[in-house]
Order: sequence, then C-alpha cells, then structure tokens
Amino acid sequence: MTDQTPSTATVLDAPPRREGRPPDPCAMVIFGAGGDLTKRLLVPALYNLARTGLLAENFALVGVDLAVTSAEQWADELRAMLQSFVGNSSSESRIDAIDDAVWRRLAGAMSVVQGDLNDSGLYDRLKDHLHTVAREHDTGGNCLFYLAVADRFFAPVATHLGHAGLLGEQDSEGTAWRRLVIEKPFGHDLASARVLNRQLRSLLHEQQIYRIDHFLGKETVQNIMAFRFANGLFEPIWNRDRIDHVQITVAEQLGVEHRGKFYEATGALRDMVPNHVFQVLAMVAMEPPGGFGAEQIRNRKADVFAQLRTLTPEDAVRGQYGPGAIAGPGGRHDVPSYRAEDNVARDSDTETFVALRLAIDNWRWAGVPFYLRTGKRMSARATEVAIRFKPAPFAPFADTDVAHLPPNWLVLNIQPDEGISLQFEVKRPGPVMDLAAVRMAFRYRDWFPREPNVGYETLIYDCMIGDQTLFQRGDMVEETWRVVQPVLEAWAAAPAPYFPNYAAGHDGPESAHHLLAEDGRAWRPVPKP
Repeated sequence: MTDQTPSTATVLDAPPRREGRPPDPCAMVIFGAGGDLTKRLLVPALYNLARTGLLAENFALVGVDLAVTSAEQWADELRAMLQSFVGNSSSESRIDAIDDAVWRRLAGAMSVVQGDLNDSGLYDRLKDHLHTVAREHDTGGNCLFYLAVADRFFAPVATHLGHAGLLGEQDSEGTAWRRLVIEKPFGHDLASARVLNRQLRSLLHEQQIYRIDHFLGKETVQNIMAFRFANGLFEPIWNRDRIDHVQITVAEQLGVEHRGKFYEATGALRDMVPNHVFQVLAMVAMEPPGGFGAEQIRNRKADVFAQLRTLTPEDAVRGQYGPGAIAGPGGRHDVPSYRAEDNVARDSDTETFVALRLAIDNWRWAGVPFYLRTGKRMSARATEVAIRFKPAPFAPFADTDVAHLPPNWLVLNIQPDEGISLQFEVKRPGPVMDLAAVRMAFRYRDWFPREPNVGYETLIYDCMIGDQTLFQRGDMVEETWRVVQPVLEAWAAAPAPYFPNYAAGHDGPESAHHLLAEDGRAWRPVPKP
C-alpha cells in the first residue's frame, strides 16, 4: 500500500477566512483557580484568545480558590506555567514565545476572591466583588461561572450561586447574562445524572448551562461535520447500503499518571465513553441538520443517542493493563501495572480498557455495527474513526486473487496526525489484472499552519458568545448514560478476577478481538507514529 502526500500545498479556491465576532464584555469566574485544569488549559486558552483578538476588550478574570491568596500570586503562577510550555512539543499549548503585551493585558484583568467553596459567606463576598468588577471593567454584569473543580462540588457551588442571587439574569446592573460551565464527569451513572440535571434546572434555565467536553474543541472532531455535510460526494454512500461497519478508537499510551484516586472511582467506561467517544459517534451517525443553528445540530445528535440500543453485558469487554513496555523517544521502556500505580488498590478491579459493540435503530444504520474501544497503556496514542465499506462484486476479477484484498476504508484521523485518508484498489502496473490497495491522504499540517491551541479556545469563545452547538443538553447526557447503565451494573455486581488481562504496550485484552471475530470482523491496527 502506498501513501503519497504533497510537501507543500495551498487551500484551493478558498474564500477569505471568516473572523469570529467579538464576544460580549464579561467577567469569567473560575472556581478552582489554583488547580491543574486552570493552569494547564483554561488560562493558556484565554491567552490564545487574547492573542488572536477573540477576547472582549472589557473582560475580567476572577479566580476563586482557598489556596490562592492574591491576584499577583495567581498571575505569577500562571505565567510560570505558560512559560514552561514555550518550545515544549509535548505540551498542549505549543507556543514559541509569550507576547508580553498580551500577557500584561490578561494579568491586568485578574483578581481573586479567596475562600472555601462550602462557605456561603464566600458567595456574598463574590457578589460584592463582581459588582466592583462590573464597574471597573465595564463588563455589563455578564458573568461566566466556570466549575474547574471536582464533580462533587458541581451541585453545591451552583446552589450557593443561586442562593446568593448570582444566577439570575436581571440584577442591579440591569439585564445581564449568567452562564454556568460544568466539566465532565456529568454524573456517575444514569441516576446521578438525572439528580444533577434536576438540581441545576431548579437554579438555571437549560440555555444557561454549558456542559463542556474538551474533545469537541478539537478541530478534527468538528471537521467530521464539515466533511460530511459540505461534500456532496459522500452523503449518498453514508448509510447501511454501502457501509459494512464503523470502528472508533481512542488509544492512549499514557497510564493513569497522577490521577489514580480519580480513576479508581471512575474507570475507562465512565471516563471516556458517554462523553468523548459518544460525541464522535454522534457526529459520524447524525442525520443532516436543517441548518447549523445550535439546537438544530443538537437535536440531530440527541436523535442518535435516543436511537442507540441499550447495551447488554455481552456487547462489552473490559480490561486492565499489567506491567509491560512502551515505545518512547529513547526506545522501549518498562512501565508498571495499573495496580502498582499511586493511589490505586493492589487488588483493583477498575477497568483501564473498554470495547463495545453498538447498534443504532434507525433507517440509515440498521444492521451496521459500531465498534468502540478506548484504553490506557496501549501501543500508541491515536484517535481515529474508520469506516469500512462493503466490497464490490468480484465477478469481473474471476482470475484475480481477491480473497486477500484489503477492504476499502475511509479513515478520519483525529489525533495526533490529523487528517483524512481513503484506501481503495487500483491495477498494479503489468500485463495482468493484478489489484493493489493504495491510499490517498490529506493531512492538516500539509495545508494549514499549526496554531497554538489547547482545545479549549473554541469552547470558551462559544460560551462567551452564547453558542451551545458543541455542548451537551441534559436529555443527551441522560440518554448516553442509559445506553451504558446495564454494563456498569453488571460489572459492579461481578468484579473481574482475571485482571490484569493485557500487558502495557498492547492493544487491549484478547477478548476485545473476540468481540469482532464473533461477527467475522477484526480491529484495525492502532496507527503508529
């Protein structure tokens, strides 16, 4: 199989680049200001927005945390973290230098309210502080509350904000918008997701709630919709008539690192499937929307989730990595088992790998299985959607060995080598009809310059302009939990005595391969760098 791509390229017949509209003036309040998420992702994203002119001139950034004592301390810590990303190819930010003028502007907008999230007095002080901020920065009273905290604080913080009168969209400053951003996990199962939805809806309108999934901030994830609906070439074959099955792989080479305590209570299924992986599935499977308004797109995604057949335990495989070796810049090196990681029980039955076989009960996808897998300590880091087409009739090639021909694949590479490839058959040069598989590939890096981006820029910008397209509604969240709930219950009732069942550096347990072999299919190899 051959793969040829241009060394240089330009976008063909492209209209001028559209610029995003300036967001409204606002104060962004980050609960958990001293945490890793704020330092590693949120503030670098705000810096990138400021650098590209997509942060309002009248903007204020308020940090709320027990450990952060002053705006100066906070700004120094954030600057040091941003500086550590300069020239660091392994960081999410990928910046070459810090623009001092941009940073001074962002740091000058920072202030701090110190306190305990469980103390109602904190929210009274925050309310007074936001009145001051609104006058000093002319934010118009608009507030974006970002919960960069553990999920156990989601409902308590929202409740305190509501009791302090901070969620109403009419206040002494006049009419202003108030929006609440919630990180995953949104619930721990179906019952807890329903409870959290009820709690939030008693305090806010649905249009004020932004359930964020940073996976949807990736350009290549958003490109799935552009690829499908901006190209008339593919829509006629995007259905059960021409597609045999779909594979979605989200492979991580890293282990749990320093997140053992979180991961023990969560596991691979809860951590990845009802949010990240299902969001990708929805973009692949959704019907064309009537327009690109937020509700039109979210309605079509909601349809997919509602039509997903509830899983049975027979459609799910779990795994946990043992000791092994993974490839790195200096060659392969040994890594410990999951049970040997920090803050992990030595007899843990938490899964670090999951594979699922899903069915969508609608006209387009009837009989087309969707296979999903995600795991840690796999052979490489890669996220891809692979669509396998049904074979062509082989009658014209009766004298050709077609039994061993590779199938036609359309592959959407989401990370790390972002792009799209199509594998198809051609005649090999020579006097006989001899077929060979070749691949055409588009890579983002060949056509577009790489820009500093941590994946949160688009999502934060959308929060500020009030665009909920890339955010989940409450009903969507509940449907995704409904799909996986029987598997969660079955696994909780029957711990896995056979863990660990795959070595680090391998692509999951053997039972994951059996899941597809039962249907006469096989996983694609996880793509290597």
